[in-house]
Amino acid sequence: MLIAEEEEEESRGAGGHLVRQPPETGSVRKGCDPFAQTQRSKLQHRRARINQQINKEMRMRAGAENLFRATSNHKVKETVALELSYVNSNLQLLKEELEELNSCMDVYQNDSEAISVPMIPLGLKETKELDLMVPLRDFICEHYGEDGALFDKEIREFMELRQAMRTPSRNEAGLELLMEYYNQLYFLDNRFFPPSKNLGVFFHWYDSLTGVPSHQRALAFEKGSVLFNIGALHTQIGARQDRTTLQGVDRAIDAFQKAAGAFNYLKENFSNAPSLDMSAPSLNMLVHLMIAQVQECVFEKVTLIHAQDDFLTQLQIAQEAARVEDVYSLVHQTMTQAHVKGYVPFSWTTMVHVKSEHFKALSHYYTAIALCDCPVASDADLPEHEKVFIQFHVTMPEGPCLRVLLQDQEERRKLGKAHLKKAIMRHEEAMRIHGLCKILRKMDILQEVLSFAHKRSLSKYSDIDHEEDFFETGDAPDIHPKTHQRPEIKSPNFSQVKVTDIFHRLGPLTVFSAKNKWHPARKVHLVRGESGFGFTLRGDSPVLIAGVIPGGCAAEAGLKEGDFIISVNGKDCRWSKHAEVVQLLKSVGEDGVELGLITLQSSEVQNMMDRKSAAMSSGGGLLKNNKENSRKSLMNNKSASTLLAWKKSKRSKNSTYSLPFAAVGHNEATY
Repeated sequence: MLIAEEEEEESRGAGGHLVRQPPETGSVRKGCDPFAQTQRSKLQHRRARINQQINKEMRMRAGAENLFRATSNHKVKETVALELSYVNSNLQLLKEELEELNSCMDVYQNDSEAISVPMIPLGLKETKELDLMVPLRDFICEHYGEDGALFDKEIREFMELRQAMRTPSRNEAGLELLMEYYNQLYFLDNRFFPPSKNLGVFFHWYDSLTGVPSHQRALAFEKGSVLFNIGALHTQIGARQDRTTLQGVDRAIDAFQKAAGAFNYLKENFSNAPSLDMSAPSLNMLVHLMIAQVQECVFEKVTLIHAQDDFLTQLQIAQEAARVEDVYSLVHQTMTQAHVKGYVPFSWTTMVHVKSEHFKALSHYYTAIALCDCPVASDADLPEHEKVFIQFHVTMPEGPCLRVLLQDQEERRKLGKAHLKKAIMRHEEAMRIHGLCKILRKMDILQEVLSFAHKRSLSKYSDIDHEEDFFETGDAPDIHPKTHQRPEIKSPNFSQVKVTDIFHRLGPLTVFSAKNKWHPARKVHLVRGESGFGFTLRGDSPVLIAGVIPGGCAAEAGLKEGDFIISVNGKDCRWSKHAEVVQLLKSVGEDGVELGLITLQSSEVQNMMDRKSAAMSSGGGLLKNNKENSRKSLMNNKSASTLLAWKKSKRSKNSTYSLPFAAVGHNEATY
């Protein structure tokens, strides 16, 4: 007997990765203790409290505004107007308090005693608790024809996973927890969110920076918010690294690159977000910010690797510093654009501006060190020095020719003095900008970094300044930015965390999903005739009745082509392989066999046949488009509410669909 090629027991999950089905163990990952009194947890608790207060004040304001518009009584209008001014004042105070919390960068930095420039981390988005017990029970009963109470364990497991992901630990375990929940949302979407109907559940999330609440029925909003928190957690992990060691710098670079990848993935795959922190301009700003912090880490790495004071090394460090200044200037421009200017905390904008000036000063300082402290090049090294130096400045410095400049110690001192003068000016500008922000003035470590760099440049200027210098120090040209390690944007690797569909007992997703509809399950009793049962089987998980022989036992009992076998003599066969079902049929005695069958409604059957044909013509590939905002209901709904909906991205022309059964072989098994 020939058996058709069997389908893999693995199904494809979020991000196109393979997820093995179906072991019986649940998630072992847990969140942090929500009552643990760490500095970070206290900060997050204060943020959650402020979010709730902002939500309350906004609801009060909405009610007062409605009353103000509805009433014609002047006294009532005056009272409501007074109440509105009070509410708006409270909202402003709460938003200022939240901005100060978002500017508490010290909590997320490392505990090392070494002085290093602090990084900008993001706080996590907060969400409300969600009770899915009744909605999922009802959907299982209505759509799948099962007793929803029998799946209480699975529903509780999913709700516990969601509760845990609200408080992830600030390490790899926390990232895996968020990834696991994100991947489970792929299965939840396919199991319980049909294209033409919503589950009646609202997902509530608070804006990361303003605390303004948003809610949507679309599961895409939940996915996007979790993905945002994955990026935010990467920023916290990156900020806590000890960047005075190579290992710490490399970990910080990796974390910030992954944060940039998460925000960039969110920007490219989701749109029309209801909260500002997930809008395209904000995400674009965050991607640029993460790239700048990566570039800053690369600069620190270069200073750690190249401790020697040779001429070319100092020039390389100067160009790395110029590159950091260049990317922070771009971030500052992005933060001051109209769409995000009033949204980004003032402390962030100021910090970015300070860093831009600080690293510009460092680029001139290291150039001066190269010119004044490093020995004149030998005749053998001179050509290489000339080659590097001719491309070093944005414009060539005034004075003698390049060869004379590099070989004459006095000319080098003059140019070095000009660079130091510019370095001191930029240091002072950085300190002036730093002093404009009340929150940054409280950051002792940043004050120490700026003060140390300024004093170092002043000391060096004093060393090379001679009393007999009567020439006027010229204006040093800017340094051409250059880096030996360009930052990467590392997109989330969803296959990193393997998950099992919590609701796998419902059956394989290829058939038992929210988008498919089928007639009520029926039971058929068959007795083997002289020529067998009279039907052919194909595929597995579940096995399909590919054909029914006219006049045979199966035809008389009412079996139809396209039926799926879900049980044999009471044994559940939804996940059974072809060979397992065949073995069960072979063992049938004279009493016959009772088959549990389901029949997909005609449109679903036709769609599956079309997919089968498409897959066979393209070589049977099982690719799946991974655009996260492909919820069809959001496109079908033409009401005004779609203004807050997530857009559906265009499906790739090359994408195909997973088949409900394995590709058909030339021969089918007949029974």
